[in-house]
Amino acid sequence: MDLMEYQGKGYLARWGIVMQPGALASTVEESLIVAEDLDWPVVVKAQVPVGGRGKAGGVKLAGDPDELIRHVTAILGMTIGGHLVRRVWVEVASEVAVEYYVGITLDRTAKDHLVMVSASGGVDIEQSDPAAIARLHVDPLDGLSMEAAASLVAEAGLATDAQHGTAEVLVRLYRCYVEGDAELVEVNPLALTVGGQMRCLDAKVTLDDNAAFRHPEWDELRASVELDPRERLARDRGLNYIGLDGTVGIIANGAGLAMATLDVVDAAGGAAANFLDIGGGANAAVMAAALEVINADPKVASILVNIFGGITRCDEVANGIAQALGNVAARAPIVLRLDGTNAEEGRAILASRAPAGGSRLVVRDTMLDAARTAVELAARR
Repeated sequence: MDLMEYQGKGYLARWGIVMQPGALASTVEESLIVAEDLDWPVVVKAQVPVGGRGKAGGVKLAGDPDELIRHVTAILGMTIGGHLVRRVWVEVASEVAVEYYVGITLDRTAKDHLVMVSASGGVDIEQSDPAAIARLHVDPLDGLSMEAAASLVAEAGLATDAQHGTAEVLVRLYRCYVEGDAELVEVNPLALTVGGQMRCLDAKVTLDDNAAFRHPEWDELRASVELDPRERLARDRGLNYIGLDGTVGIIANGAGLAMATLDVVDAAGGAAANFLDIGGGANAAVMAAALEVINADPKVASILVNIFGGITRCDEVANGIAQALGNVAARAPIVLRLDGTNAEEGRAILASRAPAGGSRLVVRDTMLDAARTAVELAARR
């Protein structure tokens, strides 16, 4: 679950990380009330769960009420990364001396937590100057000590008067990351103000949905998170779905197989429109729900269904697919790959029981052949 800036700042504040004073507003009138309670100038920021707000015109400085009205009027209602801006965050503008970057995530390859610090904070730091980021792998059993944090900050080359404060922020950020069950916590920029204070000017927080059972308070956060409409539909249907920007819709049973399918589609010269894992089974109800979600994406030009029958037999999967095709009319042609237990029986069932698919249902024996066919079909539309 990706939090918006105001939610992320509130989450980090629970662990004592200091933010600039500010508040949320949904209208121009509310933003004026907030600003009058703060000191001018103020910064107005669009609240959407994606980056690139500044480049899109969603972050503006206002020095007086007239400027604020003009900026808030322009920002509310704009679309950033496919998300409609319904709220803005209004906060006191900082007199920034230097901007830094700090972040913590999981390095799955190293099987350790990864702590990152850079003396060059701001827009696109990881893309523009990846060598400027100092990194430290932290064993989850050991945690991040103040000494290790201070050493990393010194290695990153931060100003001497900012090193102790940044190390303290890192230790608090690490506690938030672990105790708060986050997948990513990031502050960019972390500012050293002219007055010598450390301030979190932006926050990016991604929470681990697998830990939701430990956090009933997340329900309130989840209710206000802006989801991609496709992702909201998938969540309502109980499906694991992530929207992407390609034209080949993906349905697979198992996260690993779904990831592999995305890679094979890419290798075949195409681009996936989504990641959709239907889990271990593929009965008619699940398949119908999956097709409904795929159908909701107008960019999808072909659908690749990649099923491996392990514990779930392919003949059972085929029956579910056949029934689903009878209940849901797919807008795009479907390419199906069945492999594993009773694969031949499953293909025979589809050949005889899926007339609803007609010529728009193509069966392929291998994942690569299926991906190539799906890419070819998508290119024809």
